[in-house]
Amino acid sequence: MSLPACATVTRGSSQQFTVESTPPGAQVSTSNGFECQATPCTFRMPRKDAFRITVAKDGYVAQIHEITSSVSGAGGTAMAGNLLIGGIIGGAIDATSGAMNDLKPNPLVVTLRTPAEEAAAARTPAATTTSGDQ
Repeated sequence: MSLPACATVTRGSSQQFTVESTPPGAQVSTSNGFECQATPCTFRMPRKDAFRITVAKDGYVAQIHEITSSVSGAGGTAMAGNLLIGGIIGGAIDATSGAMNDLKPNPLVVTLRTPAEEAAAARTPAATTTSGDQ
């Protein structure tokens, strides 16, 4: 008997996703409805969907980050094995469940800045080098 949806069985369709911040204690909310009141925090998130995350703390500028969902090395390997052993049906289950994907970046590490720090960073020109300058 074949093993359908090998990646779905071995990796699951969700994963732990961690948010850390400096300073700690920031609130976190995601575009797909997850929240935590104070970093660091960990969610159990579906592997298949990208989402937007907002990290905010009183006295600091809120940050928004995009979290992507893409095929991981382990997920691709499980999918390849599934296609060889489990066939097209198992491969289709893995593809639609998101089991072969990973959320990136994970963990998300955020450094929050005060409005004054944000303004100072905006005024500081980026370091540039030109070829030929000595």
